[in-house]
Amino acid sequence: MQFSFNLPVNLLFGFGTINEIGGRAAAYGKKALLVTGRGSARKSGLLDRVLALLGAAGLETAVYDQVEPNPTVPQVGGGVKALKEFGADLVIALGGGSIMDAAKCIAFMAKNDGDLMDYVFARKSSTEAFPIILVPTTCGTGSEGNGFGVVTDPATGDKKSLRGNMIIARLSIIDPELMTTMPKGVLADVGFDTLCHCMEAYLSAAATPVSNLYALEGISLVQQSLVSLYRGQGGLAEWEKLSWASTLGGMAIGLAGVTAPHGLEHPVSGLRNVTHGKGLAALTPPITGRSAAAAPAKYAEISRRLGGRDERDCAGVLRKLLADIDLAIGLGSQGVREEDVDWMAENALKVSAAGVANHPVKFSLEEIKEIYRTAM
Repeated sequence: MQFSFNLPVNLLFGFGTINEIGGRAAAYGKKALLVTGRGSARKSGLLDRVLALLGAAGLETAVYDQVEPNPTVPQVGGGVKALKEFGADLVIALGGGSIMDAAKCIAFMAKNDGDLMDYVFARKSSTEAFPIILVPTTCGTGSEGNGFGVVTDPATGDKKSLRGNMIIARLSIIDPELMTTMPKGVLADVGFDTLCHCMEAYLSAAATPVSNLYALEGISLVQQSLVSLYRGQGGLAEWEKLSWASTLGGMAIGLAGVTAPHGLEHPVSGLRNVTHGKGLAALTPPITGRSAAAAPAKYAEISRRLGGRDERDCAGVLRKLLADIDLAIGLGSQGVREEDVDWMAENALKVSAAGVANHPVKFSLEEIKEIYRTAM
């Protein structure tokens, strides 16, 4: 056995931990740009609560709330402009995966010149970024546990991650209390994303014993919590489980990367702005059905942890789970068209080459096209 391990995450996990944000943030800066959206954090009062906690600790704070789902290069540019105008020395994200990813890219580009996508595609490199604190309000992305910042270039439709230890948060505060106000539809989307992170990290050719520990525990925790929470039957213990599963999934893909489901989904949401969890819901079962025979022991383990028997019923177990959370959907219902297939398949091999290569089956361009058609 031989592997390397380097994941310098700093996590503060548990109910009520949001109350520590002021004192914790003061250790990293004096003026914070708080990146958030225009919806739930304002409506729930959480934004005002966090601003008060930061102010009580002596931090000056400016709010940048122009980030939308599937954040774009222009939205990052707007955040960089806001940071520089305010003179911030710290970036805080309050929201879901799109908010956290955008905040990472803002913290990076505020220290670097040029085109963000040059860094995303590794045509340029830098290790500089402003300090980042992440506060997730959805339990799905796992961005709080890794150095990935997913961004879309609307000029090309390319959706891909900025990557590096420079955008790993100095501190991530994961308070399961903040997840409890999610609408059911959002819970379904992000919960399935969590499961996919864990599954794909476990299936990846780059998996290690450490990433497997995170991934398998995450799969079990999703099984123990997601459906019951969706049905309104879960309590604080289930929120804690799903929140921890999300962070574990983020750390697992930080070590092992993703595989074909994420690799094929990014072109879908990059082109048609599909909600990430819905794209994964359409693609993961058909990909699983075409892949289980290539890694039977791993797919059998996934199936058993989700209540199935072996690799032969893994795709069916996933379809049942999706039906239980009202997420049994196709790409066609999300606005994807037949004429998009060729572009998406070619783009998957462009933006997601590593993920596609790490999958147990090495799909050809034509096979990828067929998967998209099956997922319609």
